Amino acid sequence: MNKDQMKGKLENLKGRVKEALGSTSGNKSTEAEGFGERVKGAVQEKVGDAKEAISRHDKQGDEEATRRRIEREEEENDEDDPIP
Repeated sequence: MNKDQMKGKLENLKGRVKEALGSTSGNKSTEAEGFGERVKGAVQEKVGDAKEAISRHDKQGDEEATRRRIEREEEENDEDDPIP
């Protein structure tokens, strides 16, 4: 879990608490504020999810590039080998 995901979850939780307090007390302003915080938290979580997915993809791409480089080096070594 990255920083954006964690902050988003926390913001979402704060919003849920504030929304429940507003609803219980009949304070529409607090309830709306809580809803806004929930939305903000959900968006931040999604940003974190996207960053995580990109990070995983980059890691896989790096591993693939390394595998191709090793294969290429092995082919070059086979070509340089005087004994077939």
